[in-house]
Amino acid sequence: MKNNNFPLITNKNKTVDEGYIKYKCNWIYSKSVSTSEIIELNQWRDKLYQLGLIGIYDNGIGFGNLSIRCDRTKQFIISGTKTGSISSLTERHYTKVTDFNWSENYVTCVGEIQASSEALTHAAVYIANPEVNAVLHVHNLEMWKKLMDKVPTTARNCAYGTPEMAKEIIRLCQEDKTKQTKIIVMSGHEEGIIAFGRNLEEAGKILLQYL
Repeated sequence: MKNNNFPLITNKNKTVDEGYIKYKCNWIYSKSVSTSEIIELNQWRDKLYQLGLIGIYDNGIGFGNLSIRCDRTKQFIISGTKTGSISSLTERHYTKVTDFNWSENYVTCVGEIQASSEALTHAAVYIANPEVNAVLHVHNLEMWKKLMDKVPTTARNCAYGTPEMAKEIIRLCQEDKTKQTKIIVMSGHEEGIIAFGRNLEEAGKILLQYL
């Protein structure tokens, strides 16, 4: 819902079903992301979309998202919910996550769209890795099967977009192997893979070398 009297907090404490937002979202509708901030994000998003690593399933549920950290803070810019079907994104399709707490299962985001359902997972990577500034979450069944238990892999009872998954990501990120490989397979989230790095270029190259 659009409102010119910012800030407006909407959808507070709303949890959405499978395939969409699961966390409690404190959404402040406001233009918070500029075109200049997403130039490189969109370049990589276009590549991942063209490769089918971001997209939409036949049932209408979109998949895949990416983010960048904001100036060494805990805040980050992430692609919005339900954007997997869109071939080319603009600043309106990104939002800034300003606060989060996986114990209480909430995210606060400021933008023209709500944050991706994987926002807490991205947050966990950033908290666990101060040197990481970019996170990519993609789907690919073949790669997912090939890398399962060959690279750091989450416990199978952790569903995507949940506090349990965020805690599991933090646990894995503290292991030396994960710090070296910079890629994680989400075994409880079919096809889900996370790659991260000091910047988008590093995260993207790590992902593509496995692809």
